[in-house]
Amino acid sequence: MILVVCGPPGAGKTTVALGLNRRLDADGYEFEVVHTDDLASPVYDRLFERVAESPEANWLLDGTFYEAEWQRRIREFPDVYVLLVTADRDTCVRRNHERDGSAASESSSASSDASDGVPERAVKVIYDEFDRPDADFVVDTDVLRVGTAVDLAYERVQEWLAEAETVDRDGSSAAE
Repeated sequence: MILVVCGPPGAGKTTVALGLNRRLDADGYEFEVVHTDDLASPVYDRLFERVAESPEANWLLDGTFYEAEWQRRIREFPDVYVLLVTADRDTCVRRNHERDGSAASESSSASSDASDGVPERAVKVIYDEFDRPDADFVVDTDVLRVGTAVDLAYERVQEWLAEAETVDRDGSSAAE
């Protein structure tokens, strides 16, 4: 199974992904977690290569996936579920600034630690150019508290895992 937690910078993707992973891990599910912030450029090419190298693994992928091409490419893998984490533009800009006081600067730092924000201009551009994915589930962190967003995402993932368990390894339905 591949769980994609995507959305604009500052929406709460990493917070939801980490909370979701803690819950899954506590229930005995093992997922390989990859944060696109931790990958070198070209980020999405490297991400797809990693997933392709271990197709049998369960993956939890945390990244913007803001370009339709990246969304299309991840959907080429089997058993992909997309969880969109969203918030309004002003919220994303504010949260990005709160990550690190220097994050809101207009610098164009090429590399960024996962705990650092991205330049405010980049947050706005990514937000404005975000190709909203055909998500399997959406959590709006403007409306939901983080804990509630994680709880709802976890419930949905539990449903997806239950559905996956009704499919034999050859892909046929166990009911057939």
